[in-house]
Amino acid sequence: MRASRCFSKQERRAIEAAVAEAESQTSGEIVPVVATCSGRYDRAEDLFGVVTALAAVAVVWVLFQRVETSDEAWSLGHGLVLGLGPLLLVFLLAFGAGATLASWVPVLRHPFVTNREMQEEVERAAAQAFQRFRVRRTVGGSGVLLYISLWEHMVCVLADETVSERVKQSEWEDIRDLIVDGIQEGEPVDALIAAVQRCGELLARHFPPRLDDENELTNELRLID
Repeated sequence: MRASRCFSKQERRAIEAAVAEAESQTSGEIVPVVATCSGRYDRAEDLFGVVTALAAVAVVWVLFQRVETSDEAWSLGHGLVLGLGPLLLVFLLAFGAGATLASWVPVLRHPFVTNREMQEEVERAAAQAFQRFRVRRTVGGSGVLLYISLWEHMVCVLADETVSERVKQSEWEDIRDLIVDGIQEGEPVDALIAAVQRCGELLARHFPPRLDDENELTNELRLID
């Protein structure tokens, strides 16, 4: 399911309100992002195409093989009516169809993608979102990104360098696990709101509000389809 279809307007407003409340206690900025998928996984599409092509060739073999009996023995002789050329054509057409189908239906790619590949793609996409949504460009260097990738079922929490110097990595990992557990339990909105609140508490401890503090980044939930 696309990220834009996972949250109702009411749920988006609830998350936005949670961000506003959390940021009222700190000069830090909290940016929640939900992406449909973090990688293209072209290799997985190709592998699904190969499996589809091999299955098509097997079906052709069964449908078009010629069975010959011998009068002098009880054995059966097998031969294929189609030549090498038609078989190659079947393979190529089925490969293209399978790879294209896998690109349209992401769930078909899942068996061919390792957890390591998904983790690398999620971390890469989170780093891009960190730049894209200007989390790194806050005045006090106190931005935090909560990145959720739906297809991979993975979460990445990125903090600016200034924040990372003061907040332990284990605390960000706890927030990550909080979101993951909520998604697995079917309560992604509540989990994300709880994570935002926890981020606000951590930032408030080290980055209290400034007199000239402004809301540098909007509080809305960013959705990437």
